Amino acid sequence: MWKRIQGWKEKLLSKTDKDVLIKAVAQAIPTYAMPCFDLTKGLCDEISNMICRFWWAQQESENKVHYRKDKGGLGYRDLHLFNLAMLARQGWRLLLNQSSLCAQVLRAKYFPSGDLLSVIEKLGISYSWRSIIRGVQALKDGLIWRVGYGTQINIWLDLWIPNGVTRRPATPRGHIIVTKVSELIDPSTGEWDSALVKDIFWEQDAKNILAIPLKQGMMDNLAWHFDSKGRFSVK
Repeated sequence: MWKRIQGWKEKLLSKTDKDVLIKAVAQAIPTYAMPCFDLTKGLCDEISNMICRFWWAQQESENKVHYRKDKGGLGYRDLHLFNLAMLARQGWRLLLNQSSLCAQVLRAKYFPSGDLLSVIEKLGISYSWRSIIRGVQALKDGLIWRVGYGTQINIWLDLWIPNGVTRRPATPRGHIIVTKVSELIDPSTGEWDSALVKDIFWEQDAKNILAIPLKQGMMDNLAWHFDSKGRFSVK
């Protein structure tokens, strides 16, 4: 990266040329490693600093525009967050394509129980798997269960209520023995047992639960909470 930037700096490029080089080359160089390796925040910051120094070279007297898009600036990526999103994308693929060869190999070696969301970092694991675990941990912050049969969803522990905050019921469990979401569904109609739901949960929780559409005849599945179609993307 440093060698590339040093080479460019010797050429008196226009702002447009610099912008193209940064977006198409400098920020693309680490992209090949980011889906499999956590480059660490320190390294990402060092790369970003190199790019900043290259951008501002010979422009000290001009009005400065912020580097980050979220600050109203040029729209260059936050490399650390982009790296984390790329790793989270790998976790998303493992969740959705559990029959793929990659998923089968990793499951056999690292999570034979099949529960990817419960994996933790341990001694002796490869660096690429350790990196993907960090992506999975980030992914968990935005996942939500879409209710089908309800047999896979724990009412009190899993994220399944689209309330935009905790995605769990605010109602304390107390001595309630009902555990699975399937127990809240009337087996004869396939709809919510509204009387039971209103009896167990506080008013706001009951309202949120009864508003969840049930996908009859379908298994429970994980979705991305912040997308209307439930799909996770790096963007």
